[in-house]
Amino acid sequence: MTTALASRPTLNAHDRCDRCGAQAYIRVELAGGGELLFCGHHGRKHLDGLRSVALRIHDETERLTDVPASAADEER
Repeated sequence: MTTALASRPTLNAHDRCDRCGAQAYIRVELAGGGELLFCGHHGRKHLDGLRSVALRIHDETERLTDVPASAADEER
């Protein structure tokens, strides 16, 4: 028997930082089964402490610096 783990969906505008309510870009899955969501600022601020209690850390902060393909040349 094979068990497949469902991949976690990409964080979106509905996912909010548990600390300040801004859009979340970091998901921390805890060993006890819960999860915490953080904006880039609070995720980086608490990352060292979170590593000791996290089962998995999903970091999408690179999206904060990505330039959309539809951006005009002067915006690149």
